[in-house]
Amino acid sequence: MEYTLNNEYLNGLMQKTIAKNPSEPEFYQAVHEFLTSVEAIIDQHPEFISEKILERIIEPERVIMFRVPWVDDKGEIQVNKGFRVQFNSAIGPYKGGIRLHPSVNLGILKFLGFEQIFKNSLTTLPMGGGKGGSDFDPKGKSDREVMAFCQSFMRELCKHIGPDTDVPAGDIGTGAREIGYMFGQYKKIRNEFTGVLTGKGLTFGGSLARTEATGYGLCYFTSCMLAKKGTSFAGKTVVISGAGNVAIYATEKAQQLGAKVVALCDSTGYVYDPDGIKLDIVKDIKEVKRQRISEYAKQVPTAKYEDGCHGIWSIPCDIALPCATQNELDLDAAKTLVANGCKVVAEGANMPSTPEAIAYFQANGVYFAPGKASNAGGVATSGLEMSQNSERLSWTFEEVDAKLKSIMESIFKAADETATKIGHEDNLVMGANIAGLLKVADAMLAQGVI
Repeated sequence: MEYTLNNEYLNGLMQKTIAKNPSEPEFYQAVHEFLTSVEAIIDQHPEFISEKILERIIEPERVIMFRVPWVDDKGEIQVNKGFRVQFNSAIGPYKGGIRLHPSVNLGILKFLGFEQIFKNSLTTLPMGGGKGGSDFDPKGKSDREVMAFCQSFMRELCKHIGPDTDVPAGDIGTGAREIGYMFGQYKKIRNEFTGVLTGKGLTFGGSLARTEATGYGLCYFTSCMLAKKGTSFAGKTVVISGAGNVAIYATEKAQQLGAKVVALCDSTGYVYDPDGIKLDIVKDIKEVKRQRISEYAKQVPTAKYEDGCHGIWSIPCDIALPCATQNELDLDAAKTLVANGCKVVAEGANMPSTPEAIAYFQANGVYFAPGKASNAGGVATSGLEMSQNSERLSWTFEEVDAKLKSIMESIFKAADETATKIGHEDNLVMGANIAGLLKVADAMLAQGVI
């Protein structure tokens, strides 16, 4: 893909970014989308150029890389790479998840951390942007092996994080088990009990509704999109990719709001149930037994299973919610969705739609929401967990859920109103990028060259 822009200054900045960060295509994609949005306002903000605001935002404040040695159940030493990218702290301590997956590399974490700056800004909470992780794969590992890795990972990471410095959270491969092991090790090393991690268990500082937050928040945001078009989830057919935490709870909330979710997938393939997904069966398969989604078709006579994930987008639907991984929804999938009558696409994962797919949606009347806006519910509730930890309080599920719903509605309002103000109504990509940028830029300008 060619990453070019019409504005000479922004195009030069894009080319410098590519030259300075070789072999990081996901990072280029995120920066290009951001700069394309900035083109609409760059002439009104000469201070962005004179004060090098964009150059400073694109360059992480700090990148930490380290080795993670641990001993497996056979007594053999294994070595993984560990990372933490502390991107921008202008509006608060760095905040972003820890991803544990074989695909993790510096470029992917920089893309995720960069997106996190604007996502966190949109939540209205005081959180900067960061991301971390390792190429360790928790799948197939025993609890003891996962603990050994997490403790080794935290022995180095603990030097660089803290409740007022950097507050990591969960992400792909990092659930309550992993967060628990990491928190325990941090507490032992630092001899302090603080809200240094979010996504903790409820018995040691975790927040109710955190598990549900990203999926629920996605549906609250999508409800705002539908309401603007004079409709709702009620009676709609929904296809959701993924079968992890985000997909499961997006399914749950969509069903509560009256929709029929007919498909889910994991890395091996997808299931289609025309009668609607039976969520209790999915939860048992994925959350309790940790099995593949193909088991669903064995238990539900109305369902069918197909190998491979891409075919999920061939299922006719009114609403598509990609909740699996980056670049899962390409141009061919976008064309198929449009041909089958899909009217709304909202991202539950980080950057799951390719630039070509997004452009096709926008050119063909599909109302599209980028993940930095529509999937911000997870980090928003992480921010609420930080608040509860600071106050030594625990809010009810209903209190947290109400605050989450309010935050998602405010994110939609900010993105929608900003898009309209700059003359690009319904372009939530531009609206989210610019609304997020303006808050961060104001803070950076106020704090000087740091």
